[in-house]
Amino acid sequence: MFEILLILAGLIIFEIVMSIDNAVVNADVLASMKSRRARRFFITWGILFAVFVVRGLLPSVIVYLADPSIGLWGAIQVIWQFNPSASDAVLAVTPVIMMAGGMFLVLLWAHWLFIEDKNFGLPHERYIQKYGAVWFYSVAAVLLVGVLIEINASVIENPMHLALAAAVGFSVFFITQGFKDNAEKIEKRLIESGEHSSMSDWAKVAFLEVLDVAFSIDSVVGAFAFTTVIPFILIGSGVGAIVVRQLTVAGIDRIRSYSYLKNGAMYSVGFLGIVMLLESFGVHVSFWIPPVVTIGFVGYFFWKSVEENKVSSAL
Repeated sequence: MFEILLILAGLIIFEIVMSIDNAVVNADVLASMKSRRARRFFITWGILFAVFVVRGLLPSVIVYLADPSIGLWGAIQVIWQFNPSASDAVLAVTPVIMMAGGMFLVLLWAHWLFIEDKNFGLPHERYIQKYGAVWFYSVAAVLLVGVLIEINASVIENPMHLALAAAVGFSVFFITQGFKDNAEKIEKRLIESGEHSSMSDWAKVAFLEVLDVAFSIDSVVGAFAFTTVIPFILIGSGVGAIVVRQLTVAGIDRIRSYSYLKNGAMYSVGFLGIVMLLESFGVHVSFWIPPVVTIGFVGYFFWKSVEENKVSSAL
């Protein structure tokens, strides 16, 4: 029971901090809507879509892509049952999932560290970002080549499957990053135009739902570092998604005030990516390490945000 509770706590906290950017975008776009009906639809039915469709199906889609022989329906059934055959199906493809997910998460962390604008929470971040745009793509290329060399040198089953998984994780990162960059431009135009935007309110709802899928890939992939039990992923990610949707409506300004939470999220992403890569090569990582380290990263940067807010309010 302790193991289950610790894993679920880690999943919920990880989902919440990974969805902060999504919550901010949601709040900004909702503020530009004229129709209360469209807003209400997104807040109510959007939660069901985010929890049961996106976070419910994405893990099964990942399992199916890792092993198409089990069939899409067989992958979906993994959500609803705890029988040995379902567990065996997931365990059989775990190294492939870990390899693809690990590559994706490490690149996600590196992109944030080297390129993205951020509040500098640690001394090295400012120095790295100063030269980051030059080095990120070199780091990404070296990472892929290094992983492929290690796969070739290791005595593991199905090395070609792992090599393909590494390439898939590499490719999915750049594809989803392209979607996010384009969404950022659309969001900026929507905010600048406000209620005078040419996009209808229902088109904005559709935009937010599509964007939710892109943002959800990060947290769902990271969830596999905590557990390969799909129902646990659905519960933890689902609860986190519901919390974020409520914060979108009730307290987005409060979320913005914790300026270093994104740092905690991204260091967690980098650590979980490394854990997944290690596990893809057969290295055993104790169940408590991913949730404890994630909670530690998020807790530290939450504390740092609170302390900065105290200093700012005292001035």
